[in-house]
Amino acid sequence: MNIPYFSLLALLIPVAHAQGPAPDALVKSITQEVIAVLKQDKDIQAGDPKKVQELIETKVVPHFSFTRMTRIAMARNWRLASPEQQKELTAEFKTLLVRTYSTALSNYRDQAIDYKPLRARPEDVEVTVRSEVKRSGSSQTVAIDYEMEKTPGGWKAYDVKIEGVSLVTTYRDTFAGEVKEGGVDGLIKSLAAKNRQSERARSDKS
Repeated sequence: MNIPYFSLLALLIPVAHAQGPAPDALVKSITQEVIAVLKQDKDIQAGDPKKVQELIETKVVPHFSFTRMTRIAMARNWRLASPEQQKELTAEFKTLLVRTYSTALSNYRDQAIDYKPLRARPEDVEVTVRSEVKRSGSSQTVAIDYEMEKTPGGWKAYDVKIEGVSLVTTYRDTFAGEVKEGGVDGLIKSLAAKNRQSERARSDKS
C-alpha cells in the first residue's frame, strides 16, 4: 500500500460525541477542520515532525479505538497476553500507527474526497463510512472505508480499508510470526525497537 493514502486516515475522523450528527456528517466536519490546518500551517507543510505529531495527537488519537485495533491485529494470540502485556502491546502498536500517520500527513496534497451515502440504521452501533479519494491532477480514485463503532465516548474508528484491504489485519501475519518465535514479550520488544528506531530517525531530521 502506498503511504500517502494513509494521510486520509488523519483527515477522515469522527468527533467524539455520544449524541450528535451521523458518523458521515461528523467525518466531513472534521475533514474540513484538519484540511484547514494543513493548508494554513507552513511548518506542517514543510514536514515539521513536532507540529505533525501535535496535530495527530490532538485530532486523531482521541478518536480511534487502539485497543480494538490491537486485538484485531493480534487475532487469537490476544488471549495469550496478560492484561499488562495487552496494555503494552496497545501502547506500542498505537505508537507505530501514529508514526505511520505522521509520515503520511506530511505528504498531503489536496486530495478530493467524495463521500458515499451512509448505509446505517439509527440503532446501529457499528457502521462503515465509505469514501472515494481522487489525487490532485489524476482521474483515478481510491476507495477508503472507515469501520467505526459507537462507544460511551462517542464514535471511534477501529479499522481502515484501502481498496478493500484492511490496515489493521495487514499486521496479523507479522505479529503471529513474532509471537510464534519469541512469544508475546518478543513481539512487544520488536515493536518497541522499531518505534525507537523511528524516533531516532525523526530526531535526526529535525
